[in-house]
Amino acid sequence: MCMTFTPNVSMAAMTESGGASDLLGRLAAVVGSRHVLADSAAMSPYLEDYRGNYHGRALAVVRPADTLEVAAVVKLCAEFGTPVVPQGGNTGLCGGATPLPDGRSVLISLSRLNRIRSLDAANDTLCVEAGCPLATAQQAAAAAGRLFPLSLASGGSCQIGGNLSTNAGGVQVLRYGNMRDLTLGLEVVLPDGRIWNGLRGLRKDNTGYDLKQLFIGAEGTLGIITAAVLKLFPMPKARAVAWANVPSPAAALALLGRFHAACGDKLSAFELVGQPLLKLVSRHMPDSRAPLAAASDWSVLVELADTVADGRLESLLEQTLDAAMKAGEATDAAVAATQSQADAFWALRENANEAQKREGFSIKHDISVPVSRVPEFITRADAALRVWQPDVRIVAFGHIGDGNLHYNLFPPSSHDESAFIARSDEAHRIVYGLVAELEGSISAEHGLGQLKRETIRRYKSEVELELMRTIKRALDPRGLMNPGKVL
Repeated sequence: MCMTFTPNVSMAAMTESGGASDLLGRLAAVVGSRHVLADSAAMSPYLEDYRGNYHGRALAVVRPADTLEVAAVVKLCAEFGTPVVPQGGNTGLCGGATPLPDGRSVLISLSRLNRIRSLDAANDTLCVEAGCPLATAQQAAAAAGRLFPLSLASGGSCQIGGNLSTNAGGVQVLRYGNMRDLTLGLEVVLPDGRIWNGLRGLRKDNTGYDLKQLFIGAEGTLGIITAAVLKLFPMPKARAVAWANVPSPAAALALLGRFHAACGDKLSAFELVGQPLLKLVSRHMPDSRAPLAAASDWSVLVELADTVADGRLESLLEQTLDAAMKAGEATDAAVAATQSQADAFWALRENANEAQKREGFSIKHDISVPVSRVPEFITRADAALRVWQPDVRIVAFGHIGDGNLHYNLFPPSSHDESAFIARSDEAHRIVYGLVAELEGSISAEHGLGQLKRETIRRYKSEVELELMRTIKRALDPRGLMNPGKVL
């Protein structure tokens, strides 16, 4: 049986050991009284997720200033048997950073751990604290002529700790990989308050288990990441961006292969965009404009980047697109002539989440399948869902270059939204069943959180689940770290 990890210390037991007021007083002695928020109004912004789907309660929100304070807070909570929920920028999409409604947890906000600790340009590494916004880390790298390539639409508000906890991917995974690939070392506060210092900037370290990988993608259920050593890369000096209409996802896959062959590692991003998404962005973002006059069911957004500014990159992009159009892999294309035009192309893709949020409820799927099977997934999922709900609005887009699609379902315009919501599990079973058949994953980059905690039990083997539970028990035997998430 798959067990859910929840704290085994009741509120009554907590009262016997000193009570909530005693705990809050001792937390205030560690971080300062103004950084222990217990008033409901002050806590409110921390207790709801980005989409507004999850609403939790907490004993308090605590804002430590550094790793030592995080460790002291966690140690105190362990002493009182109080669960802890770590939170970064609160931009997650699966409820992983929202406490449960029982009100028993202390939420630890890492926003004050926002420092750049060091940058080693010769080693191409950046040591940064968990509460540092992604955009700040990128700016620090750029100031040294380096690139930190994780690229997310929420870059100004999401934080490095959250990126690590969900193993974030984004649009440049195709070239640089996700956070697992971009991380060399971690500093972690363990469930008993001890600090593991694994902040090593080494590319080679064959001294046993790669412990950092336990915490990346674990969503704070095994420990709290407080700092990381990240990989940097040479800053590209040239960039070329194009928007192309394609006849089908199969044509987009063929075009991806053409770009791989012609451009090699100069290909940094390749995004598939369905026409329904463009319509949503146009509806909710009035300043947006379609790059091409002719509408197409499918488009791709392509970016090339190079560290050599010799003027050849745009020519390479144009030549590759020209060959693709002659081969029938693309029907029309526009190459950005200026930086602002390139940014406008990207804005159409980056505004996807906000446009969908404004449109209203949708049944969301963040899935991955082998790159070669993306067209098959789209064809078969579309057909199955239109049998399930003939006029369902399917909004599909994503990182076809690494097999990650955001495949979202909106109710028909005239449909009762509550009735559509009630059928979410039916839709999930259709989509995730096909994903499993194609040997894919039901969560490519958003994590499990609360949203998929139960669903994952259908699609992971009992062996995998037991291995995960064994690791959880070994590191957090009392189940105090971010309860109700992942497992």
